[in-house]
Amino acid sequence: MKNLIILFSMFLILTSLTPMSFGERLGPAGVPQGVLRDNVISVKFLDAYFGTEGDKIEVAPGDKNVPFTVVMSNVGTQDITGIKGKLSLPAAYQSPSGRGAAIMADNDQKASAGDTFALTFFIDVSSLAPIKDYSGTIDLSFSRLRESGERNENFAFTFKLTGDSIVNLRPMSGALTSITNNEVIIEISNAGTAPLNNVDIVLQNDLTSVASTSSSVTNLENVIFDQTHWDVGTIAPQSSVTFSFGTFIPESIKNEPLHLPMTITYYDAHGELESVTRVADFYINGLVDPSIYGVKVIDLSGKQTVIGEILNEGNSDGLFGFVTLKPRGESNIKESTQYIDEIEPDSPVPFNIPIEFDGVSLSDTHDITIEVRYKDSMREEHIISYDTTIDVSVLSILDNQEGDSPVGGIVAIIVIVGIIGILYKKGKLPMISKKSA
Repeated sequence: MKNLIILFSMFLILTSLTPMSFGERLGPAGVPQGVLRDNVISVKFLDAYFGTEGDKIEVAPGDKNVPFTVVMSNVGTQDITGIKGKLSLPAAYQSPSGRGAAIMADNDQKASAGDTFALTFFIDVSSLAPIKDYSGTIDLSFSRLRESGERNENFAFTFKLTGDSIVNLRPMSGALTSITNNEVIIEISNAGTAPLNNVDIVLQNDLTSVASTSSSVTNLENVIFDQTHWDVGTIAPQSSVTFSFGTFIPESIKNEPLHLPMTITYYDAHGELESVTRVADFYINGLVDPSIYGVKVIDLSGKQTVIGEILNEGNSDGLFGFVTLKPRGESNIKESTQYIDEIEPDSPVPFNIPIEFDGVSLSDTHDITIEVRYKDSMREEHIISYDTTIDVSVLSILDNQEGDSPVGGIVAIIVIVGIIGILYKKGKLPMISKKSA
């Protein structure tokens, strides 16, 4: 009987030690491995990035006093408090208090079991720091409620110096002109050190967006665009791309600025979707569209004169107008200029330039150019020209098909009577002589 009791006792002892001898886990069946551990930690590291809690930012080499946030989670069963952290980073990063000073942060709120919490540090970034991934560590200390003493955890992590992206818009096509079709070219550039990914641009030309942007851009409602949406892809740091579209500017918008608000969306270096608004500004120049017509020669006060008219079919005045008569080919007409001041729209502006010769005229016909110079509202000079041939003979003076030069005809008759008188005195007329007289 004693031996039986001894054998039964040995069996119970061996049975209780069998799970440990085979490395089996104590606990409920079906629990995943690693959930039940001898040393259960209270805090789990989640993320580390530049920015504040819930708001990542891009940071470039040389930036000072920038926020750096470490996000963690209380995975224990008790609330924790008194959370403090000390950050250790590579030599390119230091405390704003100076090199060698500890980079510290604390969180004075309670972190309930199962909740996340964050510590935000402030650091200076060296201007020589390359844009790449870095390694760091954080030493964390905290206390658990209903427990005395302080606990410590240490986490290693990686983070990225992203660089920053700087979005700019710049018009490339200069001033636009009203009552005409304009080709508009706009450059979008990235002046930063991080790429702009999947850049999408939308022109905000609807009434709602215009009103919400500024009252100064309400004139957009009358402008016609052939496109309002562009996908320009990725823009690398320190580079740019251009996009273009056609637009018609109505007559009501001239000699004033036009603002084109554009919403630009892209993915930054964190992979976050960003949206910014930039405005492309254009000056709307009035249209000056002059033409030259009615060029001919008349006698004006006994002087052969080139006359004509200039008609401006635009909607803006041509300023500081000059008309110049220039010889072409073998013509010996002297170049001369007349100031005509403003060339107003829809009102013919006449000009008259007396003809002078460099020596004696050797021909009855002359090739000439009428050149008109003027400036627009932006004080940019424009030149138009008209080539024609004029006849400066006596017969051309008598030619008065439109009956608009009676003085020239009278002068011509006087000249002819004078010639006849001279021939009569010399007795060279075949039917009249001094004897018969």
